[in-house]
Amino acid sequence: MSKDDLIRDVAMQLRLLQQSFDAFDEAAAARLGLNRTDLRAMDLVLATGGPLSAGELTSALKLSPAATTTVIDRLERAGLVRRTRDAENRRRVLVIATDAAHTIEQDIYIPVGAAGAQALGRYDKDQLSAILDFLQTARQVQEDQTARLSMTPAQPQGR
Repeated sequence: MSKDDLIRDVAMQLRLLQQSFDAFDEAAAARLGLNRTDLRAMDLVLATGGPLSAGELTSALKLSPAATTTVIDRLERAGLVRRTRDAENRRRVLVIATDAAHTIEQDIYIPVGAAGAQALGRYDKDQLSAILDFLQTARQVQEDQTARLSMTPAQPQGR
């Protein structure tokens, strides 16, 4: 197999991997009765390991402050987050994952991490370093391409 063939196969596997991430997120959201944006917001709050400000959540989700407030409202009603005031800046709202959210993390996300770690156990240290480098490079390519699309005016749809 040529290098070009391998590059093409890697690119195809990345597309399939992205689709599998999307399918997992869809299944998790459906199981929890959440929409994907709310699921993403809950995951962001869990991933920080501590309180996340509403403003930080707005930036991470790339939503308007009003839309973020609506997301937080829904997650709060579902019992997955709670709001608190920042002790140092009372105007700042902090969002904290509840025990229910941590239970979901244990039931849904931790098993994925454990299965992934087990699968990666078959690779040696040098191979893992190459995989890590590849993932960092792929992420940078995606971020660069996202920025490119964000700066390019929308094209009219073909008719």
